[in-house]
Amino acid sequence: MIFWACGILLLCAGCLSVVEKAGQTLDGSAFAEKKIAVYKTAVSKAKKNDPASMEIWETRNKAGESSFLIMPGQFPSIKIRGSAPDSEGEFDLISLDYLGGNTNGWNEYRLDLSGRGIIRLGETTAALSIPGEIETIEISWGRIRRYDTRIIGNDALTSLRNRRERLRAVAEWMNSLPNKDGEENAPPQNSRKNFEKHWKPILFPEIVSKKKRPEGWEREDDQWVKADDIRWNTGYTERVFPELLREIRNSGALLRDWEEAVEWLYVEYEWDRFTEFLSQEIVLYKAKR
Repeated sequence: MIFWACGILLLCAGCLSVVEKAGQTLDGSAFAEKKIAVYKTAVSKAKKNDPASMEIWETRNKAGESSFLIMPGQFPSIKIRGSAPDSEGEFDLISLDYLGGNTNGWNEYRLDLSGRGIIRLGETTAALSIPGEIETIEISWGRIRRYDTRIIGNDALTSLRNRRERLRAVAEWMNSLPNKDGEENAPPQNSRKNFEKHWKPILFPEIVSKKKRPEGWEREDDQWVKADDIRWNTGYTERVFPELLREIRNSGALLRDWEEAVEWLYVEYEWDRFTEFLSQEIVLYKAKR
């Protein structure tokens, strides 16, 4: 019965908090640890998607082990876990947990991290910085839900790891493109909504309105191939996409990634800018309980 109820809730596109709570209920993680303290940056609710918006939770699990969670407002789908800081405030990065929903289900995984940071906790403030490299290692756990199907174990790991490789390749290519002003890299996007608005017509001109399609995207001698009930312009694919991504687009795999994991792609696209932001000292203020 719980799976049926969660499936109905997931029909609300963009209801990430509902998806997250549903996922936590399924594996019991909502009850696994207790918040000890919460720190927030001084960003208003109206700007919760601002890259500077962030929360840090001090937590303790049932075994009495302490850790803390970094939750960036720009990416409500991720939580970065760090170990309890030592006497100098230094801590180890442990993992990045991702939970992103779509109208048909969700992707959930744990990505192991390596790196060191500094967090100094005071009575009313916390100061965080991660000046060194954040190394992403590998997805060590995950699960997928598509409609009424749950994918777990090795099948989920294989699917999630393959999807991550594709999304990283797409994000790298995106960031290599010049923007409309001719600058070297594509512009940062401060929200997923802006990200989708900018990139969907470039990635999939076949499925957007004519007025949104890139100028000259179709030529008289272009060849077409049908996949997933969509006719893809392979000429456009060859002119715009690197060889590594052409079959992914023409087969419809890129569209499936977009529909099922656009939030994940957005995280990969902004990751370098986000980690650069974390390298600075960020001051947060303790919330009243």
